Amino acid sequence: MLGGFNWLKLGASLASANILLLFLSLGTIFVSYAIRALRWTHFSRYMGRPTFPHVYSATLMGFAAIFLLGRAGEPIRPLLIARKDRLPVTSSFGVYVLERIFDAGATAVMAILVLLALPPRAVFSPEADGGVLLHDARLAGWVLLAGFLVMIGALAYFRLHGARGLQARLAPLRSHPGWRGKIATMVDGFSEGLQAIRSPADVLAAVGYTTIHWLVVALVYWWIILSFRAHLGYFEFRAALLVLAFTMVGSVVQLPAVGGGMQLATFLALTIILGVEKEPAAAIAILTWLITFAAVSLVGVPLLIREGWSMGSLRQLAREESEDEARGKHATLADIAKDLGETRR
Repeated sequence: MLGGFNWLKLGASLASANILLLFLSLGTIFVSYAIRALRWTHFSRYMGRPTFPHVYSATLMGFAAIFLLGRAGEPIRPLLIARKDRLPVTSSFGVYVLERIFDAGATAVMAILVLLALPPRAVFSPEADGGVLLHDARLAGWVLLAGFLVMIGALAYFRLHGARGLQARLAPLRSHPGWRGKIATMVDGFSEGLQAIRSPADVLAAVGYTTIHWLVVALVYWWIILSFRAHLGYFEFRAALLVLAFTMVGSVVQLPAVGGGMQLATFLALTIILGVEKEPAAAIAILTWLITFAAVSLVGVPLLIREGWSMGSLRQLAREESEDEARGKHATLADIAKDLGETRR
């Protein structure tokens, strides 16, 4: 995959990048976090009185924790949001599950729109067989579309008919250790999250926030790619959507402070599908990871320090949540206050 890679050419690609577009991308990515925080605030309004400044700061701290700890830091964001606005922890995890569902749906829709709209040989690498590859990609797009529609139907039925009943039936299993407790906790959180969707207006608001958020992120990807126009020429916006869809899938295998799957997915989408040379593609993948993922630590880490959190307390909180989840529970606000108090001492 990296045969014949020229490190000097990589350095030249990075040196020639358009700095203004990169700074524009850096500022805009924090706008995307703000839109994500607005969506969470909307989801949580039936559970208490969330405030945007608290949710936004906890969002930045939560994503900084993911950067520092990898996927082990995932539970920290809903726990921090619950603490800052005194929201029920279980409901916050329910909102987190609901958020992931909408983001997964956005991934599917982006992939469908891009794959089904691609004309033969318009975007794919000239080395690939555009006709065959496009046929397979469109078939995959239809499969994704069918799966997404089935998921939406199941969500609607579960919300209207089965949520509370299933939640009550699984409640006794939450105290069981192992996989039974985990499944019961996941379903319970899922059910709690669905309580945030109570009307068609709530659905439209959630779809609207999700659409705007990922369009903003796609703009960031496009501007990063365009900052290398001297090496690539002009790229259409749909190319950025395609790279983003691949990257969202690759981010599932994120590693602590390394990224791994995210950069690899970006690199493969650029080289194999879009026909970009390896060195500019590697430069784009590195800067995309730095701007869209690592940069949040520039603000999130100082906020964590100001709140009294250390790496040790974050690891402890993540470990406690993992252990509680295995027992069919979630870490409580008392656990968070305890960790915070121990850190400050």
